[in-house]
Amino acid sequence: MTARAPAALAALLALAGCNSLERLSEVGRPPALAPVQDPTRTPGWHPVTMPMPAPQPAPADSESLWRPGARAFFKDQRAARVGDLVTILVSMADSANVQNSSTATRSSTEAAGIPNLFGLENLLAHVPMDPSKLISMSSSNGNTGTGQIQRSETVTISLAGVVTQVLPNGNLVVSAHQQFRVDNELRDLQVSGVIRPEDIQSDNTIKSERMAEARIAYGGRGELTDQQAPRWGQQVMDALLPW
Repeated sequence: MTARAPAALAALLALAGCNSLERLSEVGRPPALAPVQDPTRTPGWHPVTMPMPAPQPAPADSESLWRPGARAFFKDQRAARVGDLVTILVSMADSANVQNSSTATRSSTEAAGIPNLFGLENLLAHVPMDPSKLISMSSSNGNTGTGQIQRSETVTISLAGVVTQVLPNGNLVVSAHQQFRVDNELRDLQVSGVIRPEDIQSDNTIKSERMAEARIAYGGRGELTDQQAPRWGQQVMDALLPW
């Protein structure tokens, strides 16, 4: 165990204690919802930077009705600026089935000797050794392996997000956070990523597969989650015990 292990253990125990205190403070009442706030002011938020081409000034034409960068002659009601809302459609149906098997067998035999060597082999007559069988080697090797992976995931959710950044090339950084409580169980859904304005549909929705650098998290806390999660003491023992 390194010198940092005791400090890490103490920090983990402190966090576990804070979690226990939070759970004790909620005895007799459901989990509290997080306040509605600016996503850019939440802990851990930081501006997104992406590779961008050099800006190209748009030519100005005083006699043209077309505005450079516009997608239509009339006002576009889709999200385009910081603070605008856009509905994100999360629909994932992921499945994988991988099977792999291998079999390898190898055997080899080597023998070496000197039955005749200018009559010098007679000098070894009193030595309990047969010159014709000086070296004899044999080896065999066998290897068999099988592997299988099966995975199936389906998630279908829609929620509204807010534009937090407009990148220099026009792409939008969006962030969505939704909480809902059923009895004593709190469900928490977070989605963030980078989208193109061109991919936003006319009803101001966008599919999650059109989102770059997508981060989708779905979880919660409450009575059911506590029953399904291992105790923090068990997690500490699992992390520290070598067997």
